[in-house]
Amino acid sequence: MTTIAIGADDAAFDFRNKIIEYLNANHIEFVDYSSDRNPDNKLYPDVAHNVATSIKEGKHERGILICGTGIGVSITANKVPGIRAAQCHDTFSAERARKSNNAQIICMGARVIGVELAKNILSAWFESEFEGGNSAPKVDRISYYQDHYCQK
Repeated sequence: MTTIAIGADDAAFDFRNKIIEYLNANHIEFVDYSSDRNPDNKLYPDVAHNVATSIKEGKHERGILICGTGIGVSITANKVPGIRAAQCHDTFSAERARKSNNAQIICMGARVIGVELAKNILSAWFESEFEGGNSAPKVDRISYYQDHYCQK
């Protein structure tokens, strides 16, 4: 796996630090786009945009976004054409985000779940790959609608 992009806003720095410990313990390389690491990323939309753009540009294969709820970063990341970001607060959703939806970004809320659950969620997400099959036409349809509304 290539490096992972990670990003957090001020509501999630402590949570992010624990996730970084998990990434280091599992020998997963990452680049941190958090707002305390980059003066241009003061707001969570900036963090989410920069993580999503880095994935779209091929700098990273996957990304982790963390804010207070996971909602705002998910909404923002999904504005970047070609990106599928999924808010996941359980292992089943994380697995399905990859296997069924080919989500490149997982979003979590530091005020919603605990760190140990987040580690389990990340393990499920990292261990899952897109299955294609019956899901492939659905992911293709997502791209179709995106292209329809996001004229290039």
